[in-house]
Amino acid sequence: MTRQLTDQLGELISTGAMAVGSLLPSERTLANSLGIARNVVRGSYEYLEKAGVVQREGRKGRRVRARTSKRKTATKGVKRTAKKR
Repeated sequence: MTRQLTDQLGELISTGAMAVGSLLPSERTLANSLGIARNVVRGSYEYLEKAGVVQREGRKGRRVRARTSKRKTATKGVKRTAKKR
């Protein structure tokens, strides 16, 4: 679920549907609107932060970062790891 959300958010950001500098919805707001668990949203946001696509601004929330030539897509640059059960 986290991967799906990350991919969808990454696509919105890379296509420009979410403008650079725009605030992402809070974890709680997005989770409630999508009907998913808050930890799914948190995991997705953290993944996007590690990829350098969004940046945290303390209590203000998270913003879409400006693209650089190194980052061509939202999810490149961060290695995905499978969780063992």
